[in-house]
Amino acid sequence: MIIDTHCHIYASEMENAEEIIKESAKSDIHIILNGTDPQSNLEVLELSGKYDNVHAALGYLYTFSDDVTEDDISLLDEQLENENVVAVGEIGLDYYLTKENKDKQKELFVKMIGLAEKHNLPVIVHSRKSMQDTYDILKMHDVAGSMHCYLGSAEMAQQFIKLGFYIGIAGPITHTNNKKTRKMVKNIDVNHILVETDSPYLAPEQKRGQKNTSLNINYIIEKLAHEFDIGKDDVIEITTQNAKRLFKL
Repeated sequence: MIIDTHCHIYASEMENAEEIIKESAKSDIHIILNGTDPQSNLEVLELSGKYDNVHAALGYLYTFSDDVTEDDISLLDEQLENENVVAVGEIGLDYYLTKENKDKQKELFVKMIGLAEKHNLPVIVHSRKSMQDTYDILKMHDVAGSMHCYLGSAEMAQQFIKLGFYIGIAGPITHTNNKKTRKMVKNIDVNHILVETDSPYLAPEQKRGQKNTSLNINYIIEKLAHEFDIGKDDVIEITTQNAKRLFKL
């Protein structure tokens, strides 16, 4: 079994989503679908109830921070009771495109973490150009999780690991010009790493320019095996056990 711990394979993102899910099942790839708003959360719940290899992560991402209402929060609170839900995600902060709504982003992030604590669920965290704020907020709460598609330093990664987080590694590790991430993973024990695709985004080097799918996760596994100088099967076994432990699969 391989577990793709973060992707967005549903109709609003991919027209052939269910075909990809079925193909993934044939290769014994389990996928954790991440919602980002009320519409995608509904799609995630529907697919997780339909396919055995699909698990649900529900959340409101920073992109929804200007529009979220208390009714939306109440709805998510109810949805997190669903038996197929394994995490609160995708949630987090992103100051790359705009810093003007930083306070609203932080407010929403804290509410999402609060729901995770209430339902005893891990979180799947997005952080772009906001690493210190992300860390400062997380360390104030009793929650574990995954740092989705982590592109920060090894030093900061170790700080997240101390909080009980795993480091999510995605397609960028395969990109020719991304020496920083390859250097970073060598300073992290593989026992703290998860693999993910972020489909349909972040295609690996071998598939650049194409929509990404969970079927490409082997490129990430192969690169990790090379960087750690261990067998591909070892990477699969360790990262799968990491995911099972975190998400209680």
